[in-house]
Amino acid sequence: MDAETIVGSRLTNQSLRRWLHSLPGVDKVGLEQRAASLATRSIKTDSKAWALDLIISMMDLTTLEGADTPARVRSLCNKAITPDEDDLDTPSPAAVCVYGDMVQHAKAAIGKRKIYVAAVATAFPSGRASLRVKLQDTKDAVAAGANEIDMVIDRGAFLSGNYLEVFKQIQAIKQACQRPSGKAAHLKVILETGELQTYDNIRRASYLAMLAGADFIKTSTGKVGVNATLPITLLMLQAVRDWYDEYGIQIGVKPAGGIRTSKDAIRYLVTVKETAGDLWLDPDYFRFGASSLLNDVLMQRKKLKTKTYLGSDYVSVD
Repeated sequence: MDAETIVGSRLTNQSLRRWLHSLPGVDKVGLEQRAASLATRSIKTDSKAWALDLIISMMDLTTLEGADTPARVRSLCNKAITPDEDDLDTPSPAAVCVYGDMVQHAKAAIGKRKIYVAAVATAFPSGRASLRVKLQDTKDAVAAGANEIDMVIDRGAFLSGNYLEVFKQIQAIKQACQRPSGKAAHLKVILETGELQTYDNIRRASYLAMLAGADFIKTSTGKVGVNATLPITLLMLQAVRDWYDEYGIQIGVKPAGGIRTSKDAIRYLVTVKETAGDLWLDPDYFRFGASSLLNDVLMQRKKLKTKTYLGSDYVSVD
């Protein structure tokens, strides 16, 4: 189903505003109470072991620092390939996520292994660049072999009500993810929810991104004060579930920034299952943006197997 059919008219800023503002308002108290309730659920023994392995398989293992080097990226890829050298049954993360100029180094290190290389693009994290620059940023990463592109929306345009501009930019980046031959790169659209001010805006931005062709909607860049939270992720999961129910298109969700412990990650898994359902308990449809999370999950995983907590020196420090 195309965007104009969904909106019910030709796409203009006015028609997009009318469509987005017709969405039901978010019950802030109810949303936060529901998230708090889900956070109290616990998972034990065999179920916990299954959950820890699933969490690892859902990670986008990430380095996004100005001081990144080819050697640091290769080290990150080696950690993705062999997360625990003492337990070769440990699953690998879904992807490594790097800046676009590091894609070639990540691809060389990953080789033919089934680990994706994701690249942040579109003037990440601010998004403050011309569309021409954003498109070239994306095309360069795709040409270097990126399997996935994590773009940022123009929050200024969105907050000023210029929804058509945001839609057009996402649509253009989606087109830039295409390859002349071979599979297109998947597009993750970062909403930067910490800057969107209200839950209603987060719901609207989620719907706008899905309308424009996002394969995933992602909470955050990890570079602002408020990143992923359980209520925000719950809201985005409700959005993708409702989109699937209405249009039959399954969109992924990626919370990123601030998820550092296995206990936190398990709370997110419970929220996925209870909100979107089992279809989203899959790395193709749910990811964690993570840099330090893997270390804690590996320690918890080892504790379950050995009944001994080995401490932070068991794993490498990123």
